[in-house]
Amino acid sequence: MTNKRLICILFSIPVLLLIPFIAMRFTNEVNWTPLDFVVMGAMLLVTGLGCELALRLLRPSWIRAATILAVLLGFVTVWGALVHVGG
Repeated sequence: MTNKRLICILFSIPVLLLIPFIAMRFTNEVNWTPLDFVVMGAMLLVTGLGCELALRLLRPSWIRAATILAVLLGFVTVWGALVHVGG
């Protein structure tokens, strides 16, 4: 089960990056550079692996939930800061 979850995490990153890639074809409001795709891919990878590590290493469910919540809040915080800086 754990390897399936890891494969799903790694497979979902390019799928999620397809959303802005396709949106760029239909609207001028989405304007990502290759660096944007690299940064977001790295952020998604770190977030996914952080959640995976929490699920594999931590036993009490409340500690797992708190750790995953912290990882997700960290992702949203960094993402928000990058959006704010980027305009």
